[in-house]
Amino acid sequence: MFHLIVTVQAKTSADEAPVASALARMRPVCLAEPGCMSWEAYQSHESPGQFVLVEHWQTRQHWEAHDALSAIQDIYIPEILPRITREVHPSTPLGHV
Repeated sequence: MFHLIVTVQAKTSADEAPVASALARMRPVCLAEPGCMSWEAYQSHESPGQFVLVEHWQTRQHWEAHDALSAIQDIYIPEILPRITREVHPSTPLGHV
């Protein structure tokens, strides 16, 4: 399994609501994609411009293929990416045997 954590920061407070709305719309689209095992977006209570995406894909190749599909092409790139800064962290869960 391929695990991914993405931290997202809205550029301005005016970007917070549009980013939150677009991320919420992305969830069912991502979950319907081949190889997506789970996809969750979280918004901080303490810092509403801060978001965390937690994604689990069957393989890294499934995640890479996700870039060409609807969630990224139709929502993330046009609606979210211009409003954010981000860090992408392929990750390994700790304490798993």
